[in-house]
Amino acid sequence: MDVMTTPTGPEVMAQFLPQSPFVVKLGIVADVLDGDEVRLRMPWDPTNVTLGDMVHGGAIAALADVTVMAAAWSAVHSAESLRGVTTSMAIQFLAPARATELIGVGRVLRQGRTLVNCDVEVVTPGGELVAKAIATYKVG
Repeated sequence: MDVMTTPTGPEVMAQFLPQSPFVVKLGIVADVLDGDEVRLRMPWDPTNVTLGDMVHGGAIAALADVTVMAAAWSAVHSAESLRGVTTSMAIQFLAPARATELIGVGRVLRQGRTLVNCDVEVVTPGGELVAKAIATYKVG
């Protein structure tokens, strides 16, 4: 008898991220998808700049949004529905990112029945804080 198991949120994200065309276009990969915090990495790409070597705020915001999604799903123990969406996100840009890889570090602040409040920091590999976001994600 073959028993099918319902995937966990981290398993859903591990499968989803490398198949999402936009995530792939930005080169975002997951380093950590479970536990108390998720870590996603976006490589330096000169096509993602505003001017010169400054990473465009839209690329930084996209990394923050994908990190919110991964953080929200990291708290899901049994993914019976594979639907979800960011319902709101506020982001503060704190420092320019110049010709550098960026890391999105996401944490769940509060998990309700369907809404998950998340905190994201976008940092350089050296730990310099580039942006901070607070978001709400709806799972299911």
